[in-house]
Amino acid sequence: MEPKRLTLYVDTSVVGGYFDVEFAKETQELFDNLPYSKYDIMYSTVTESELLNAPKQVRELLDVIPEHLKKKVELTEEAVKLADTYINEKVVGKTSREDCFHIALATINKADILVS
Repeated sequence: MEPKRLTLYVDTSVVGGYFDVEFAKETQELFDNLPYSKYDIMYSTVTESELLNAPKQVRELLDVIPEHLKKKVELTEEAVKLADTYINEKVVGKTSREDCFHIALATINKADILVS
């Protein structure tokens, strides 16, 4: 029996990191080896929104990942409430509400690992 593939929730910075000199090596290795690795990718409508103003190559990176290796999740009212709770209860340090959306979505959708 094959081991369970782990789900990595990737936020927008990871997608952009593919083309960033500082993070390219590790990020390219992650994405390029998805078909041969033990990971699937989860991303969200928040990620898509944040990528709207990114360069074309960054916007299109998620499109080249085979469909069976990725899952898109929607920002729900439950995720918004959880993100706001993280902020109000000071669970996270100084960060944006959108960052908390990513954390909440990874939590609610049971991602194995949050990559940021």
